[in-house]
Amino acid sequence: MRIFDPHIHMTSRTTDDYEAMYAAGVRAVVEPAFWLGQPRTNAATFIDYFDSLIGWERYRASQFGIAHNCTIALNPKEANDSRCRPILDHVPRYLSKTGVVAVGEIGYDCMTAEETEAFEIQLEMAAERGLPALVHTPHRDKLSGTLASIDVVHRVGIDPGLVLLDHLNEVTIQPAVESGCWAGFSIYPDTKMDEARMVALMQRYGLERILVNSAADWGRSDPLKTAKTARAMLAASFTEDDVDRVMWRNPVEFYGQSGQLRLMSEDTAGAFAGNTIHRGERR
Repeated sequence: MRIFDPHIHMTSRTTDDYEAMYAAGVRAVVEPAFWLGQPRTNAATFIDYFDSLIGWERYRASQFGIAHNCTIALNPKEANDSRCRPILDHVPRYLSKTGVVAVGEIGYDCMTAEETEAFEIQLEMAAERGLPALVHTPHRDKLSGTLASIDVVHRVGIDPGLVLLDHLNEVTIQPAVESGCWAGFSIYPDTKMDEARMVALMQRYGLERILVNSAADWGRSDPLKTAKTARAMLAASFTEDDVDRVMWRNPVEFYGQSGQLRLMSEDTAGAFAGNTIHRGERR
């Protein structure tokens, strides 16, 4: 079983997690840029963080046979802080780098006017470059936030097939699917979704444009939730091919649209053998 975790914050995890993930079948990840648990005080701290995502964290993952990709953006939570807004001028120079596979996380936290502005600016960056966009739907008032996110997608005019609406649940999956966007689900021990609920949604809505992730941030989370969801799928009579579609081929198809996605060769552990998925290519 091969697994691609399409949304996991490995900066907050230990090297032991990488080792356990590899043993569970994880061979590739995408780490979205997000907040660090406390307010940043200036834009320069973002630059150091972005550099760590495309440098140190990629190297750290490679030591355990995992291909590390990332997304770059001003996240919704910090879009409300005027001290952070200047980083928007620096985001574009990171978007052409190999392994930077989307603009993200963008979207909503508290659904303020400042968040909407930053969301639109960065979604336009993605549209102009033909890059995917990873959209964070808010944890509070999730349905309204998801509908507002879809409105922004339509207003900016980006192809919905380049947009992943993440952190969805039973309440928000229907409008997400109807929008033509990809639908992402975070599996957590206590909050968001769990394995059984995720399996039930896949049984009802099918597997097309569905992505499952562990997110695994600073709070109580589990970087093996993708593998556990895969086992739950098999127990619910999904086939091994179904599991491979959700856990590997779907994320490769979505992020492969960037032309900058890196995957580890199947027989390689501890160093990049380094396949890059170019635009229009599928694996």
